[in-house]
Amino acid sequence: MRQCLPRPATPRTLGALCAALLLAGCAQQAPLQRPEAPVPMAWPGQLTEGGQDATRIHWRSYFSDARLQALIAAALEHNRDLHIAAARVQEARAQYGITRADRLPGVNLGAQAAIQRSPPALSGLDAQSNADRYDLAVSTVSFELDFWGRLARLSESARASYLATEEAQRALQLSLVSDVASAYFALLQQDEALALARANLALREESLDLLTRGQQIGAVQDYDVQQATGALESARGTLFAATHQQTLATNRLQFLVGQTPAALPPGDTLTAQALGQSLAAGLPGEVLLLRPDVLAAEQRLAASHANVGAARAAFFPKIVLTAGLGFASPALATLFSGGAWNFQPALSFPLFDGGRLEAQADVAEARKRVAIAEYEKTIQQAFREVADQLSARRMLAQQLHAIAANQRAQQRRLEIAQARYAGGLVGYLEVLDAQRDLVGVQQTAIELRRAQLDASAQLYKALGGGARAGI
Repeated sequence: MRQCLPRPATPRTLGALCAALLLAGCAQQAPLQRPEAPVPMAWPGQLTEGGQDATRIHWRSYFSDARLQALIAAALEHNRDLHIAAARVQEARAQYGITRADRLPGVNLGAQAAIQRSPPALSGLDAQSNADRYDLAVSTVSFELDFWGRLARLSESARASYLATEEAQRALQLSLVSDVASAYFALLQQDEALALARANLALREESLDLLTRGQQIGAVQDYDVQQATGALESARGTLFAATHQQTLATNRLQFLVGQTPAALPPGDTLTAQALGQSLAAGLPGEVLLLRPDVLAAEQRLAASHANVGAARAAFFPKIVLTAGLGFASPALATLFSGGAWNFQPALSFPLFDGGRLEAQADVAEARKRVAIAEYEKTIQQAFREVADQLSARRMLAQQLHAIAANQRAQQRRLEIAQARYAGGLVGYLEVLDAQRDLVGVQQTAIELRRAQLDASAQLYKALGGGARAGI
């Protein structure tokens, strides 16, 4: 038996090997370096709060109102924006599966029969010509050898895009939780504003009735009656406006929820609402990177980075293999007696394409720069949201303390004005002014309480609430 010995490497062989290794080295892409967070190392001023890590607090633990919990649960199930986001996650997952499949050889099983009969006049023979062929084979379909990592980079890009859609879905869920809470607090505010408007209207009606009866016996001047009448109509207009605002708040909450449950548990009033647990702000560089929207931006950056690698790898030769193994025979009865195979490697190298590959690489680089800027912008936006809500939560607590003192003062002022009017020392206008100012302070107190609750909900969102607790 003849033995084949390896031939010594020639300079030409070594040169080709070195060239191949050099090309492979050039095609390698450096790992993605995550940009530094373009935000300060600490929150401005003295805004940090002691407390728990928001990312580990489930929304059911943070929002204790049973009615609000039921509304949030319904929104997470029925909100149409979440349905769209879930479908996009499925689409991205399927696209990732396609790119993974592109890296594997496709195997087909094929069977073919060709039967041909030619008359003697065409075959040049005295008898009829028969040319039959039967084939049965397993073959690969244009399998590309990924020497330069082009398919690997495309698969990485698809995977990062898939993960980005998952994080975007989680970000939408977190936003929906806080938005439903804010809409619920706004509705409670309108409920109390409507109750205040009704109470004020009833007070105006009672005052006008007393003044009218006093006028009938000559104890009250017509001027005071007309002042009370104007105040009554103003209160009636305020009631109409409050009713309209309550309808708008109800509609907004129903839109967010998607499908309001038939039976809702009772909830707390605006003033009885729990403010939520104290949240630890932590360090910006650590806290912000856990937010789902920041993680989504990071995955989009990773996808664009992988696309740059794929665009660079497109400059290198492409090697495609096609192969088959099976049986072929001129007769069906003897099909499995004759083996057949084929092997077709193909090499293509881009020589001239009018600058298409360079342009595609430039596009990939530009999109990566866009992704970097969007990532940095997302972090800056997150920093501003946290700083704003930390400041709002502290300032609103101080404002509510001041408005409570103001409300007590206005109540006392009204009592003094009523006593002075009863003693004939002042006109009824002073009583109306005191009533109007007291109602104004009460309305402001309701608005500030709603704003305080809203700031608590938005701070939970800004700190990535529930990100590690399962939204």
